[in-house]
Amino acid sequence: MTQMRLGMIGYGFMGRAHTNAFKRVPDFFPELKYKPVLQAACGRNQEKVDAFAAQWGYASTETDWRKLLERDDIDAVDICAPNDRHKEIALAAAAHGKMVLCEKPLAMNTADGIEMADAVEKVGVANTVWYNYRRVPAVMLAKQIIESGKLGRIYHYRANFLQDWCISEEVPQGGASNWRLAIDEAGSGVTGDLLAHCIDTALWLNGSISQVSGMSETFVKERVHVETGELTPVGIDDACAFLCRFDNGSLGLFESSRYACGHKALYTFEINGANASIRWDLHDLHRLEFFDKADQGALRGWRTIHVSDHGGDHPYMGRWWVPGLQIGYEHSFVHQAADFMASLEKNEPCSPTFREAVETQKVCEAVLNSAANEAWMKV
Repeated sequence: MTQMRLGMIGYGFMGRAHTNAFKRVPDFFPELKYKPVLQAACGRNQEKVDAFAAQWGYASTETDWRKLLERDDIDAVDICAPNDRHKEIALAAAAHGKMVLCEKPLAMNTADGIEMADAVEKVGVANTVWYNYRRVPAVMLAKQIIESGKLGRIYHYRANFLQDWCISEEVPQGGASNWRLAIDEAGSGVTGDLLAHCIDTALWLNGSISQVSGMSETFVKERVHVETGELTPVGIDDACAFLCRFDNGSLGLFESSRYACGHKALYTFEINGANASIRWDLHDLHRLEFFDKADQGALRGWRTIHVSDHGGDHPYMGRWWVPGLQIGYEHSFVHQAADFMASLEKNEPCSPTFREAVETQKVCEAVLNSAANEAWMKV
């Protein structure tokens, strides 16, 4: 057993999700040669990071990520800090020879993403970006179905990601809780936060996007900033939708909003091929719907595949319970952590790598540029 001593930067939502994943990997993937060790947690607030470390089992804490990177007892760094800090931390981690795992989106823009990818590749350190929805068993099954050719030629890809958490004008921007609403920290709004997930999945399932036509809107133009207490212009996009063309000739339709009243995390995609269609909904994440044009008569229609077979037919499910029992959101992170450990043993990249995540960054940037210029943009 080889230890991978982990330094976790950030103790918020993603810090907890990633930590939970690393803690569970040895229990459910016991054959892996590499074992994650929770060596240090890092955050700006000493009291909060100490409490996080005590709760989750980290051996030590730091309040300066630079000191964390200087430590000889840290092999890998997991970046769960706000988006504007991803680049600086990743470049420094690579310079120290640390493996780098990074929350999505990879960077604030394409240029930064390319610089980050160049840095980890130059040094040769293992790297990955946490686009965790790829590791939902039903989504992985969709990938396998597409690669089998059963759908035939793909004509349409459509996806949406809808929330309503900031629909109130009273929600402030900035600070530890609402940095996603502050342009300087987030880089963009729903495009980088939510559509990035949809785009990554689409590129993985359906191939490259060649051009886009987007529109976006900021519904609340000013919000109180937590740090100053003053009413400040809002620079992020509250909603964004775009059309696109894929290199395989199919058409795409994407929509995301934080103002979709009644939706907390509605992420869906549907793919229509010449021979069959598939669709998936995060709210019912263990099910994949499938329509086969070859079905005839009264039984022709959409069927629901309960992706819970642990006998080997369904991805990852053999690691969990008996057939028929579902798993949840957190398991997608466990699967990615396990895949990262396995990639170290095989000396192979763990997808999506920084370089692959740059492709998602390019599409996001093209969409925002298209919306600003009211014109089609090449990716």
